[in-house]
Amino acid sequence: MLVAGFPAGSFQTNCYVVAPAAGEECVVIDPGQDAVGDLDALLGEHRLKPVAVLLTHGHIDHVWSVAPVCGARDVPAWIHPDDRDLLSNPAKGFPPQAGGVFGGLKLSEPDDVRELSDGAVLSLAGLELTVEHRPGHTRGSVTFRAPAEDIQVLFAGDLLFAGSIGRTDLPGGDHAAMLRSLAKTLTLPDETLVLPGHGPQTTIGRERATNPFLGDVAPSAGPTRGL
Repeated sequence: MLVAGFPAGSFQTNCYVVAPAAGEECVVIDPGQDAVGDLDALLGEHRLKPVAVLLTHGHIDHVWSVAPVCGARDVPAWIHPDDRDLLSNPAKGFPPQAGGVFGGLKLSEPDDVRELSDGAVLSLAGLELTVEHRPGHTRGSVTFRAPAEDIQVLFAGDLLFAGSIGRTDLPGGDHAAMLRSLAKTLTLPDETLVLPGHGPQTTIGRERATNPFLGDVAPSAGPTRGL
């Protein structure tokens, strides 16, 4: 399996492309702010053809470029229904006092939006990606899990980071739900490779052993990454 990515825009949100191999079809995960140019270059480098865009959640730093990416290639976007309204109204993901920053930003849904459901297995681009609803950061947050040779790869969005967890203080955030979602995710094998929405990759085993916010799956302080 080929996985490549880059941090997009001022939020440094990780955008990933996933394919069985170079020169084949692929999926794009979380095309964030100003991602189009870097994404086009990455697709050209590996000779990849996108067939879908997958979104771990609806915050603007993860969906900023979804409409132009989908529109340029006539492919669908997949998002959990609980976050779908954020595609066209990103200000709903922020408190009222942030309206001056994002309130004037106009985004639109792609022409073809499809809804993710917990436990679904998406067969796309020769891949099988398991969808797991993991609310807490937002109501519609999900992860995508894929087998890769002898390990699993988890595209974690803003659920789990190297050394931190997703914040829950924005509209739609729920700290208790976040803890339940983390507890489910930590049942994955230690060697599971975690590719988060921000920052470097890690593994489930490393985070279980060293992440200061996962003691008894009960963080003692606020998170540090992600919108």
